[in-house]
Amino acid sequence: MNSFGHNFRISLFGESHGAAVGVVIDGVPAGIALTEADFAEDLARRKGGTLGTTSRTEPDEPELLSGIFNGHTTGAPVAILFRNRHQQSEDYAPLAHTPRPGHADWVAAKKFGGWNDPRGGGHFSGRLTVALVAAGVVAKKIMGAKITARVCEIGGESNPAKWQEMLTQAASDGDSLGGIVECRAEGVGVGLGEPFFDSLESTISHLLFSIPGIRGVEFGDGFEAARKRGSEHNDPIISPDGTTATNGAGGINGGISNGNPIVVRVAVKPTSSIRREQHTLNTLSGSVEPLSIGGRHDLCIALRAAVVVEAAVAIALADASANLKLKIEN
Repeated sequence: MNSFGHNFRISLFGESHGAAVGVVIDGVPAGIALTEADFAEDLARRKGGTLGTTSRTEPDEPELLSGIFNGHTTGAPVAILFRNRHQQSEDYAPLAHTPRPGHADWVAAKKFGGWNDPRGGGHFSGRLTVALVAAGVVAKKIMGAKITARVCEIGGESNPAKWQEMLTQAASDGDSLGGIVECRAEGVGVGLGEPFFDSLESTISHLLFSIPGIRGVEFGDGFEAARKRGSEHNDPIISPDGTTATNGAGGINGGISNGNPIVVRVAVKPTSSIRREQHTLNTLSGSVEPLSIGGRHDLCIALRAAVVVEAAVAIALADASANLKLKIEN
């Protein structure tokens, strides 16, 4: 479905080339200061127009439709709208019967009987992550924790000094690059998460995997833990507040936050839309044909994904935090 959360609940709507995209957020406490200006910094981090990103540059001006009065939340659902201004739908006309490899084109057409909007990926597009970022801004105001994300690897390279050269070469080849984004949440506290099926890792991962292009999620040592001994991976507790000497668990034990920084990394796939020739099925003729994709696309979607990952983690933590608060109050 298009909704996530129990006590801090978000619902996304819109398509890449439709009139608008947006989010409705329920469970926002009353009295939180919130204006359009609060969204500017995070929305700017998501924008394209720089090396390796799409040339589609939407204004991304948030319209606060409800839940705000005199610059503060009212306790009613907050609805935020982003108008689509710079669509180039004609770029997708040649792809009407040739689903793009790596995209949701083929499965969406099958699932919805061809009634889905295919332009720019429709409802499956990364365009909708602007709404996730907006919800993340609200979630971070609620949490009050320090939640930050950064790109830590592109194309298998962790040295940022080499990224520009790699991006330039990939562009010259008509190809794309993947990457890894790491997010840290500090000051979250102890007790968030509900084992078994609402463990904190489960809820964070649930939301992270809803971001288009995410191929893997790991916490703390992640897959590296499988290559260690228990004596290497365990986190010795060195303080009454639960502080540990190391953080192999990524701030979560038994599905519950332990007070140490929550550390999660995501693997972002290389952009599927590339100029380099691929092959796909022509659904009209039934034959396999060569395909080269034009239009405006990110060379490396990881470059703009950090703020989206940050937002997703904040939303999951806000929902878990609200649940914990309800339990304490009851």
